Amino acid sequence: MIIHHLEKENSILNKFIAEIRDQNIQKDSLRFRRNIERIGEILGYELSKYLEYQAIKISTPLGTKTINLLQNKIVLCSILRAGLPLHQGLLNYFDDAENAFISAYRHHPNNDAEFEIVVEYFAAPTLENKTLILADPMLATGRSLVEVYKAIKKQRPVTEIHLVVVLGATEGIDYIKNHFPENTHLWIAAIDDTLNDNGYIIPGLGDAGDLAFGEKL
Repeated sequence: MIIHHLEKENSILNKFIAEIRDQNIQKDSLRFRRNIERIGEILGYELSKYLEYQAIKISTPLGTKTINLLQNKIVLCSILRAGLPLHQGLLNYFDDAENAFISAYRHHPNNDAEFEIVVEYFAAPTLENKTLILADPMLATGRSLVEVYKAIKKQRPVTEIHLVVVLGATEGIDYIKNHFPENTHLWIAAIDDTLNDNGYIIPGLGDAGDLAFGEKL
């Protein structure tokens, strides 16, 4: 797996990461969603540098100009519901992409720390000969991304894949390395070293879905 850790280099990205972590600022759900969206735009921009381009002649009112334009057929797939603001940020830049959505959540059958990942919904166009961008704001244990990838592969052949994540844990990254193809790119804004006993990122930022859309039952 090829890992692109954007926080390693100082940029305006740091401001958006700081605000989604700050427990006072993150109380403003509108600002939280917008910051996730802006992080998605930055991740998408950096990702775009690794795609395929072709020189195309463009006619202007006064002549012609050759410009290298993106050739990949993009499909953006987000994990519901937390992935929606991140999806929008990517869509702001890959505005002619096709879109897919898949659901995944932690199910605690014994009402304790043990859980399984349940994938129930998947809607997508064909992925054959296309570039799949799979977006999920949080990569904690890595099990959600892996189970989602398995579910997608059962229904659609995947040619090329990029993972887009806002915040991840080292343990989760190590886990997904063993379940995705070696040429998979992981685009991640920030990485923390620790998971707690419940599998949540420390210091992290809390539950991205709840912060964006309100607490769930």
